[in-house]
Amino acid sequence: MLAVKVFLSNAHVNDVEKSSFLIRTSQSLDQQEDVENDRKGRLSKCIDVHGFPRVAAFCRGRIVRVPKGPLIRVVGTEVEIPCSVSDYDGPSEQNFDWEFSRDTDFVRIVSTWDSTFTSEEYQKRVGRGDIKLRRSSNDAVELVIRNIQPADQGRYKCSTPSTDATVQGNYDAEVQVKVIADGLSVSGSKGRSSMPLRLSEGDSFRLRCSAITSSPEHTHLHVTWQIKSGSAWRDILSLTHEGKFQPGPGYEERYRNGDIRLDTGANDTYRLSVSQASSADGGAYRCLVSEWVRGADGSWQKIQEKSVEIASVSVQRTALDVVISTSNVSVTERDSLDLTCNITTDRSGIFQAEVMWYFSASPDDTLSDAQLLLSMDRDSVVSDSTLISLSHMDRNSYRLLVRDVEVEDSGYYFCEAAIWVPLHNGSWHKVVERTSAPVNVVVTALEPDYEVFLNASKTPKFSDDPTELNCRITNAQDTEANLRFTVSWYYRQRLRSDDMVTDELLATMDADWTLLPGDRSRERIQNGEIIFSKKAVDTFSLRIQWTSESDRGDYFCVISAWSRHRNNSWVKSKEVTSAPVNVFWATQDYTLTVEAVKLKPFFVAGHTFEMTCKVSSKNIKTPRYSVLITAEKPLADQSSPNGTTRIISLNQDSVVRLEDWTDQTRVDGVVLEKVQENEFRYRMYQTQISDAGLYRCVVTAWSPGGGGMWREAVNGLSNPIQIDFQTSGPVFNVSVHSDSPTIYQGEVADLLCIVTMEGMALEPDDMSFDVSWFAVRSFALDREPILLASLDRRGIVTQNRRNGSSDLSLERISPLEFRLRVHGCEDHDFGNHYCVVTPWVRSATGVWQREPDIRAKPIFLSVKMDVLNAFKYPLLIGIGLATVTGLLSCLIGYCSSRWCCKKEVQETRRERRRLMSMEMD
Repeated sequence: MLAVKVFLSNAHVNDVEKSSFLIRTSQSLDQQEDVENDRKGRLSKCIDVHGFPRVAAFCRGRIVRVPKGPLIRVVGTEVEIPCSVSDYDGPSEQNFDWEFSRDTDFVRIVSTWDSTFTSEEYQKRVGRGDIKLRRSSNDAVELVIRNIQPADQGRYKCSTPSTDATVQGNYDAEVQVKVIADGLSVSGSKGRSSMPLRLSEGDSFRLRCSAITSSPEHTHLHVTWQIKSGSAWRDILSLTHEGKFQPGPGYEERYRNGDIRLDTGANDTYRLSVSQASSADGGAYRCLVSEWVRGADGSWQKIQEKSVEIASVSVQRTALDVVISTSNVSVTERDSLDLTCNITTDRSGIFQAEVMWYFSASPDDTLSDAQLLLSMDRDSVVSDSTLISLSHMDRNSYRLLVRDVEVEDSGYYFCEAAIWVPLHNGSWHKVVERTSAPVNVVVTALEPDYEVFLNASKTPKFSDDPTELNCRITNAQDTEANLRFTVSWYYRQRLRSDDMVTDELLATMDADWTLLPGDRSRERIQNGEIIFSKKAVDTFSLRIQWTSESDRGDYFCVISAWSRHRNNSWVKSKEVTSAPVNVFWATQDYTLTVEAVKLKPFFVAGHTFEMTCKVSSKNIKTPRYSVLITAEKPLADQSSPNGTTRIISLNQDSVVRLEDWTDQTRVDGVVLEKVQENEFRYRMYQTQISDAGLYRCVVTAWSPGGGGMWREAVNGLSNPIQIDFQTSGPVFNVSVHSDSPTIYQGEVADLLCIVTMEGMALEPDDMSFDVSWFAVRSFALDREPILLASLDRRGIVTQNRRNGSSDLSLERISPLEFRLRVHGCEDHDFGNHYCVVTPWVRSATGVWQREPDIRAKPIFLSVKMDVLNAFKYPLLIGIGLATVTGLLSCLIGYCSSRWCCKKEVQETRRERRRLMSMEMD
C-alpha cells in the first residue's frame, strides 16, 4: 500500500477548502469566514518560521492510502481498488470521493456521501452498477469496476473530506491503473472440453489440460486441478505461480504416497495422474488456471482466472461376496472341524485374493475383538499353526481344517477376504474387502462316565474321637492319559428346623492336585487337626483327628474330572457329587458331683483343720480333675466376689499352687493332695481365729482334647465346711492421739497409737501387736493411703521409701502405746494419719493366734510455715554482705586517691615586661 503524508501549502489548502467547504456545504458566508480564520490559525502550527512544513514526526495528521501503482489489470475483468484513511479526527465513519484522469484533468466518478458527485459520462455505468463503492469498514472502501476496458486506463484519485480540528496530513492519494489485453488460453486434451471416463475401483487414470499466455507483462500461471462430486468444487492438487505443489484438503496423504501427481509436459500441458481410484474419486474434473503478476510493492496479484472441464469420471465398486459353505456345524470333541470359504467377484484382469479366518465367542464381536486363527496373503503364504491348516482348493475356495477340537472351540467362525490389484509402480493396492456371515460351531464334550461313593471308615463315639471319610471313584475309564480327578470336601450343618443352611467348603484341589483350604477349616488344617490325603488313584480321604461337637453334621465330596487339551492344559469337564454321610454320636450332658467332708468334727484354735473332697462324674471320657480350695470369711459378703479368698489349687496334672495365701509365716501351713483318682484332701496346720469361715472345693473336670491338650468339660462346687472358734478372749480398741496436730516446718510431730483392751486381762508376755502407720495426703479421705512405717510383733521396724528431707521413727514406748515421730516436717507431710494394729494372743497351749486387724480413726496433721524464721537468716546474710561491700568500696577509693592518682603541679615562670605604646610601635 502506498502511504502519502503531505503538508499542504496555503494556496493548495485554499483550493481544498473551497471544494470541500464552500461548494458542498450550505454554510453561511459568516460561518465560512470563521472556519477560514480558524483553519489558518491551526495551519500555522504546522508551518515553521521560514514558511516550510514541519517534519511529519513532529506534526501528526490524516493519512489516505491506496495501493502502490501501477496496477496491471486484464480487459474484461473486475477491478477492485481499495482506499483507507487513518489518524483523523471527527466521526468514526469517513466519506470518500473517487476521481479519474487520463491526462491532466480529473473527472468525478462516485462518492459515498454526495449522490450528485458523479460526472455525466459515468452516470450510466454507476447507475447499472458497473462502477460502485463497496465499504469494507468505517475508514475504508473499495472502488469496483466491472468489465474494465482500455479506456479505463489512467490515474485514480481517492480523497476524503476533512473532519479534523486542524488541517494536517494528506486528504487524497492517487494510483495508476494499466489495462492489458487478454492473452490467457486454457483448453482440454485435443480440444475437447469434457469426456466421460469409466473406471473400476483400484484403476489409475490421467487427465491433461493446456494453458498458455501471451500477455505483454511478465506474468505467472497458477494451475489447479479440481473435482466436483456434489455442489462445490474441491481442490485436488495445484502448481502455484511460485512453482510449488500444494495438495488440497484431504489429499495430503495420497500426495505423499505418490497416488496423486501433477506433471508438466510439452506444449504447455499439465497432466494429473491418479492411482488406486476409489468411489470418492468419481465426479467432474476441471483445470482452473489463474494469471498472476508481481506488483510494485513486490507482492503477487491475481489479474484473471479461467477454467475448463476436462472429464467426467465414474468409478465402479468391485463386487465381492464371501460365503462359508455351511451354516451351523456340530462336532464331537477331539474330532476335526472342516470349513470352506467361497469368494465371488466381478473383477477381471490381474488380481490376487487374501483370506483370513477369525473366531469369536459372540456373533456381535468386531474384527478387533475376534481372534485371528489363520491367514493366507495375496502371495498364498499361510501363517504358521500346528493344529490348524488353511489350503487353497481352487481360485475361489479356501478350506480351514481344525484338528482335535475341544469344547473351548465352540463359537462363531467367519472368513474375511480382500482383493488386491497391481499398480503401475509394481506395488499392490487393496480395492475391496468383505467379511462373511458367522457360522455357529458347537463342540459336544465327551463327558467321562464315573460314579462317586462316600463312606466313613471311622466314626466318633465321644468328643475328640477321630473321624475318617473315604471318597471313592468307580467305573472310570482312561484315568491316566486324558482324564484327571480332583476332590472337593463340603460340610453341611444339620438343623432340626426348616432353615436353609449353605454348604461350607472345607478344602478343594485344583488340576495340579494343589490343596486349597476353605475358611472354615484353614486354621485346623495348618495345625494338623484335619488331614486331606489321596490314598490311591481313585480314593481321597478326609480325617479329623479330634472331632468336636461343632463337627457334627453332613459331609459330602465332589469329584471333578479334568480333560487334557491339545496345549497340555487341563479343563474341568464334569463334576459328580456323592451322597452325604452324617457324622453324629449320642451325647448326654456332663454331670459332676463334689462332696466335702470334715474329718475332725471338733477342734480348737492351733489344731489342724482337715477335709476331703470326693468327685464323681458321668458322660465324660477319661476325665481328670483340678481342685481349688476357697474360703468365705464370716464378716464378708458371700454374694460378692471380694468375699471369697482363693487359698490353694491343684491342676489336672497334679501341680500345686498357692493362690491368695499371703501369710508368710505360714507358707507351709496349707496342703492340698490327691488321695485317689477322684478324692482330694486339704489340710491347714495351726489354725487361727482369723481362719474362721466357710471352706469349699471348686472342681473342674477335664477331658483329653486334640494334640495332647486338655479340654475343660464341666465345673462343680462342693458343700461348705465351716470353721468356727468359740472364744471369750479380750477385745482390743485402737486410737490415735497427738498433743500438737498443728506444727511449723522443721519441727517434730509426735503421733501416738494407743491400744486399749476390754474383757479378760492378759499378761504383757501373752500378747503382741503388729503396728502399721498410714497417711492420706488430702483433707478428705479420697486418695489411696501411703504406708509410712510398720513395726511387727518381733520389734522389727520397716520404713517405706520417702522423697522429702523429713525422717520417720517408730518405737514402742509401752506395751500398749506406739509412737510415730516425723522429724523436720515439711509441707508435704500434712494429711490424715492413722494406724492399723494386728493383735496376736498366745493361747493356753502356747500357740500364737492372730486376731482381726483394727484400724484407728485418722487424725489430721497440719504443717505451717514460720515466716520469721524463714526470712531471718536471709536478712542477716544480706545486711552482712552489704556492709562488707561498702567498706571494701571505701577502702579501694581511699587507696586509689592516695597512691595511684597523685600528680605534682609545677608553676610556670612569668616574665614581666612593659607594654609598648602604640606610637612607639
